[in-house]
Order: sequence, then C-alpha cells, then structure tokens
Amino acid sequence: MAGEGGPPRGVQASAPLYQVDAYCRRFPATVTAALGEAVQLDRSAFYPGGGGQPHDRGTVTDGARTWSLTGARSSAGDVWYELDAPAPEVGTAVECEVDWERRYALMRTHTALHILCAVVWRDYGAKVTGANMEPLRGRMDFEFEHLSGEFVREVEAACNVEVEAARPTRVDFLPREQADRDPDLIRNKVSLLPPSIRVVRVVGIDGLDLQADGGTHVADTSEVGRISIPSYKSKGRINKRLEITLDVE
Repeated sequence: MAGEGGPPRGVQASAPLYQVDAYCRRFPATVTAALGEAVQLDRSAFYPGGGGQPHDRGTVTDGARTWSLTGARSSAGDVWYELDAPAPEVGTAVECEVDWERRYALMRTHTALHILCAVVWRDYGAKVTGANMEPLRGRMDFEFEHLSGEFVREVEAACNVEVEAARPTRVDFLPREQADRDPDLIRNKVSLLPPSIRVVRVVGIDGLDLQADGGTHVADTSEVGRISIPSYKSKGRINKRLEITLDVE
C-alpha cells in the first residue's frame, strides 16, 4: 500500500523515505559515512526517532554480513544509524529492512495519538503539553483543570467513532511561511519547530486533523484499531495525562 493515503504533495527531493512512504519496509542504500559501529546512508526508510516516536529497528546487509540496527542519533543535522558490530566501509551497497511488526505498531499508535489530540482540541480546545509512545501504547498530556472517569469514557468513545470512520491520512510539505500563517498546525503548548526548518511536513486526517509532524502514520484511521484509555492522572494543576493502549492485531 502506498504510504499515508496517497503520494505526498509538495515533496522535497531531499525528504527521507520514511517521510514520503511510511509503508516502505525494504530499500537499497549506500553507506556514505562510517564511524565505529555507526553509519550514514544515502537514503533511508528507518525512522530515526523524534516527536515522541522511538527510532526504528531493522537489519542492514551487504550480502555477506548482516547487521542489526540498534539505535539512531542526530549530529549536526546528519542521522547516524547505530549497528551491533563494526560498520561496513564507505561506498558499500547494502540492503536494508525495517522491523515491520514494531514499525507498524508505532504507526498505529502515532495515528491514535493524533486522533486523541484532534478530538480533545475539537471538543474541548485543550492544547498538548507533552506526549510519548511505544508500540501499542502511549500518553498525551493536556491543559485540563479537571478529569473524571465519565469524561475520559466520553473522550474514548469519540476517538473510536473516528477510528470507525476510516478517515484517510495525507502528507503535505509546506513552505515555513505558509505553515506559520496557520496557528492550528501546532497543537503543542510550546512549538517544537526550530527556526531552521524552512519546509514543514504536515500530516492530515481527512475532516478531523491537520498538524505539523515528522513521524509515520497509517493510511486511514481504521488501521489504528480500537483505542482504549485505561489510565488517567493529574500531572499538575492544569496538566492532565491520558494514557492509551491499542489491541494487538
């Protein structure tokens, strides 16, 4: 399936594969830099982590040897992928494969958090103060003064209405000036977009949500599956946390 509801609009030539097609799980690449057990690649579908979404795991092989990808880090704007053994030499052609079961679980979880965020923003006007996720579970903090079990069940039910609606998702790339003119693109209490970003990747859920976002998402909301909110807690006077879980497929 093509990534995220169709080809992105306004795609930048330098956009990494994971931003263009979240369903790309295997890809060829060339090692462009190597240092110890870390490499840089000329192209990559491995999500390096960020925005609360963990980095991908996977494998890299040159046909004779296979390395496990164990981590990722950014340095001076470059992404280094950490391997489990000394890295292949610069210029080595490799075949790469994303740990798809884990990635897809994270795609479902990330989209579920967007649904939660959109429902809370639409129905209650509350901004996000923090978020994090792991496969099939995550949490999101909002500017609420009060939470109750009845309120949380209402939010949970509203989220699952959007799951069942099978709303398609879409990716666009917007000039920073255009994105800055739409304050609703940033749902966080504090914008996490550094000034150096001149092209903003925007993820939309048709009829529900539109946010600046760099992570990976499923093609439509039905792929998320049922969203449960088993736990909620106060993290301060006007900072409340909702925790979500998804069913294993």
